[in-house]
Amino acid sequence: MVELVIPNKLFFRIGEVCKLLSLEPYVLRFWEKEFPMLAPTKGANGRRMYRQKDVEMVIAIRNLLYSEGFTIAGARKVLVAGGGADLRSSAGQARQPAETENTNTMISTSGKLSGDNLNAVKQDLRDILTILNRRC
Repeated sequence: MVELVIPNKLFFRIGEVCKLLSLEPYVLRFWEKEFPMLAPTKGANGRRMYRQKDVEMVIAIRNLLYSEGFTIAGARKVLVAGGGADLRSSAGQARQPAETENTNTMISTSGKLSGDNLNAVKQDLRDILTILNRRC
């Protein structure tokens, strides 16, 4: 199985998770209904915001269903019983890059953030503010 690297971010949009895991958005939305432990937060704009642990849960679900051959009910029982932690770490092979690796890819040769990366950081900060404002 190919090692999967999860970017070091606080929140992921549904499209980012789908691209990372080669899934369709409707599959993730269906899994949210079937697996109560998969519950991404929604921003003020109604968009799903997946946290790191949500992405790891999606990896565990995908491995149970696609690699291990479990049914949805069987995968739900395994995850509720606590078997998902082992699958996320071993079968999922989800690894986080070192903090310096992520920072180095964002910084251009001039020592400044590139335009695309700066916009991504700004959007992430806006999303965080949206979630924090919603809680207050």
